[in-house]
Amino acid sequence: MDKAHVEAIASKHKALHMRIESEEHRPRPDMDLLSRLKKQKLALKDELVGH
Repeated sequence: MDKAHVEAIASKHKALHMRIESEEHRPRPDMDLLSRLKKQKLALKDELVGH
C-alpha cells in the first residue's frame, strides 16, 4: 500500500472519529448511526493495520 493510500485511509478514520465524538455528545445520540460509523471506523483501522 502506498503512502498516499495510507494517508487517505487515516484521514477518513480521523473524520469518522470526529463524527462519532460529535454524535456521542448530542443530548439524544442516534445509536444506529453510531453503530454504522463505528463499524466503518473499525474497517478502516483493520485496513491500515492489515497492510
